[in-house]
Amino acid sequence: MFEPARIHHTALKSWQEETANLLIEPEELIRALNLPESLLAPIKAAHALFPLRIPRPFLARMAQGDINDPLLKQVLPLGIEQESTEGFIDDPLGEADSNPLPGIIHKYFGRVLLIAASQCAVNCRYCFRRHFDYQQNTPSQEDWLQAIGYISHHQNIEEAILSGGDPLAASDKKVEWLFEQLGQIPHLTRIRLHTRLPIVIPSRITDKLVNIFSASNKDVVMVIHCNHPQEIDVHVQRMLVQLKNADVTLLNQSVLLKSVNDNSKTLADLSKRLFSCGVLPYYLHLLDRVSGTAHFEVPETHAKALYRELLNQLPGYLVPRLVREEAGAGSKMPVV
Repeated sequence: MFEPARIHHTALKSWQEETANLLIEPEELIRALNLPESLLAPIKAAHALFPLRIPRPFLARMAQGDINDPLLKQVLPLGIEQESTEGFIDDPLGEADSNPLPGIIHKYFGRVLLIAASQCAVNCRYCFRRHFDYQQNTPSQEDWLQAIGYISHHQNIEEAILSGGDPLAASDKKVEWLFEQLGQIPHLTRIRLHTRLPIVIPSRITDKLVNIFSASNKDVVMVIHCNHPQEIDVHVQRMLVQLKNADVTLLNQSVLLKSVNDNSKTLADLSKRLFSCGVLPYYLHLLDRVSGTAHFEVPETHAKALYRELLNQLPGYLVPRLVREEAGAGSKMPVV
């Protein structure tokens, strides 16, 4: 089968080098992927609202000259993002109402989310936190100690979830400090990380990081974010297997995105590819209705039909749960 040409990317650099060398200029994106010059003006307009950020290992998996490449579509700024769409708002999940301290979001019983880093290595255009106030949620060391104290005080919290931004945008030193602090809370049994970095910059999974996870006295769960099987190359697979071998429980959550993964073959192939890397499919999210993302929305009727097709194509353990998140709800809400 013909395979579209892709950008050559050399052997893995350090993750620090990769994050320092992100593609952030619209003109360079046009040149790097041989895209039509007519895209430059709308890319610039959307880039001004929500900046372009693409790690080069992720860029290397995109096809040259293909504006419909499923990886490109996830990160390509479009002029349509400037349009106002009824029902799409800046904070569709009501997170501002669940933000008791800087860096903490406490929405669900028994678990609390910590904003471990305010930045991401990649700006996904459908991001539900693209309008989140990170300036007010970038904790100082004193704020972090208050957040740890908050968890210690609430005896019903069993799980701390490190999120962001992306928690693995933080250094190994900071991750280690957080794990040490959380490890001292007796009623905490699990530490969960939600991260896209192992997908977009696989070199982020350093030996030091793996050792931090292995040394923890808590169960460690990592929820990666992968939407399409093309996102998983040999480097990603190697790093995921390394985490699995260190007894990290690996799960995946995807977002159902129009013209990216809204067909059952792509979703089934993704589940099988993930499982070959030691990752279990976890959630398939309906799009969070955040301003600027309406062009990604898949109708609920189509989502339900896709889910039924997956049930026929895959064993049950490879079928992610189809869910939506609603402001004020006590959990993710099953769609079927």
